[in-house]
Amino acid sequence: MLEISNKTNLLEQKSYKYSLQDVSEPNLQRDVFTQGMVPKVSFNHRRVPLNMPEEIWITDTSLRDGQQSVEPYTVDQIVNIYKLLSKLGGPYGIIRQTEFFIYSKKDRDAIEKCMSLDLKFPEITTWIRASKDDFRLVKDMGIKETGILVSCSDYHIFKKMKMSRQQVLDYYLATVKDAFDAGIVPRCHLEDITRADFYGFVVPFVNELQKLSKEAGIPVKIRACDTMGYGVPYTEAALPRSVAGIIYGLQHYADVPSECLEWHGHNDFYKAVANASTAWLYGACAVNCSLLGIGERTGNIPLEAMVFEYASLRGSLDGMDPTVITEIGEFFQHEVGYTVPDMTPFVGRNFNVTRAGIHADGLMKDEEIYTIFDTKKLLNRPATVQIGKASGLAGIAYWINQAYNLEGDACVDKKDPLVVAMKQWIDALYEDGRQTVLSNKELDEKIEELAPGRFNIR
Repeated sequence: MLEISNKTNLLEQKSYKYSLQDVSEPNLQRDVFTQGMVPKVSFNHRRVPLNMPEEIWITDTSLRDGQQSVEPYTVDQIVNIYKLLSKLGGPYGIIRQTEFFIYSKKDRDAIEKCMSLDLKFPEITTWIRASKDDFRLVKDMGIKETGILVSCSDYHIFKKMKMSRQQVLDYYLATVKDAFDAGIVPRCHLEDITRADFYGFVVPFVNELQKLSKEAGIPVKIRACDTMGYGVPYTEAALPRSVAGIIYGLQHYADVPSECLEWHGHNDFYKAVANASTAWLYGACAVNCSLLGIGERTGNIPLEAMVFEYASLRGSLDGMDPTVITEIGEFFQHEVGYTVPDMTPFVGRNFNVTRAGIHADGLMKDEEIYTIFDTKKLLNRPATVQIGKASGLAGIAYWINQAYNLEGDACVDKKDPLVVAMKQWIDALYEDGRQTVLSNKELDEKIEELAPGRFNIR
């Protein structure tokens, strides 16, 4: 049967409707996920069309998935994180939603304090156990949407839940009905989708969800969860690991509109950011992230990374304030006590720091040579150098100019007698066995010794 597609406005074959395959034994896809071996990436050379939505946005799980992997945040810390998210996301709500736990009194106190701020974005949502009491609790607090765990791979259905596909389908649908009865928008978290039987369970299940949604007159959201980081961004990869294939299939075979489709990924194979961008490119409006990538095991999609992915794909930050990313990094280090690895992009201590003299020489000639973008403007973090064994004359000169805010004719160059004297002193330190870089205090003191009163020492 042929029909005009309301997505492409072309005459297309009517989508085949997949039925639940209630298998007696789990399909663990051992050809791909072979025990004792690295999971394989298979290709079927089937391409799906790029389908970037008109709008894309970010959702946050720092206070839910992120909080599961660190010491619990205090109420005040949660409130401050929420305010930073709002400030970063800007007036147009590019950071659209954030999710909270609701189990304990502390969780609920934090939600109430955040709600009292009356910030438009990010919208407060929750993540709950699938019970009627929890749905009522969400509604009583005035929250409109909640996440529900609906694991979809046979690893979870058979091995964890000890159920058949039909049994778990019936259980999930009853749970979603409870959400509809409470007037809550359910966000169904399809856990472990990158190991699931996509056409034998995922698509039939989502089609049933869509039927319930139409009957209730309440939308249902679908979060495709790459729980183990198995997703790959390669366009011709086969399911279940193809991110593009998953997004296309949920839209084409289960009629999930882009605005109800969200990607949640983990970074076990270093693909979290690439997979999230792929989800946007192929039709998901939302990607679910965590500040600094904090999350279980190797972490979630770093939210700050997707701020810059958004700007790269859209050509604009659309009101987001990326300088807040620096504030966020400092907050987590100084207020939360979280150690940010030095090499972490955008927030790590060394992300725009060089120790190499040849790089410092390039920075002196034109910062654009060795900086990824104007980090002072976009992150309020100018490019810097650390002085060590390999810094050379250029590195020392650059450090002095930056440390003492020297500009124009006041700048020192590599031939300045002070720079030459500093290099001789530094070389002697390393010849005597020093291994570490020099601190700002050490450099300040030596400069004051060699050139007393020349600069306004901090």
